[in-house]
Amino acid sequence: MGAKQLATKIDSQIKDALDSFCQERGLKIGRFIEDAILDKLEEYEDVSDLKNLRKETYRPFDDILKELKKSGKV
Repeated sequence: MGAKQLATKIDSQIKDALDSFCQERGLKIGRFIEDAILDKLEEYEDVSDLKNLRKETYRPFDDILKELKKSGKV
């Protein structure tokens, strides 16, 4: 995977907290930010998946249970 540079401005207190956090734990800031971005992207993808699941049709549990009993599987 190739690397590209990303430049952005953030609040100075957030940057100071990030610097301190990473320094105390021996983390590289770039890697920490990359992981955080990936986590957030995955979170949004999960939310999107949930919204799509809610649109899917479903069968009530009672109907499934009745069908299983009728077929002798339960």
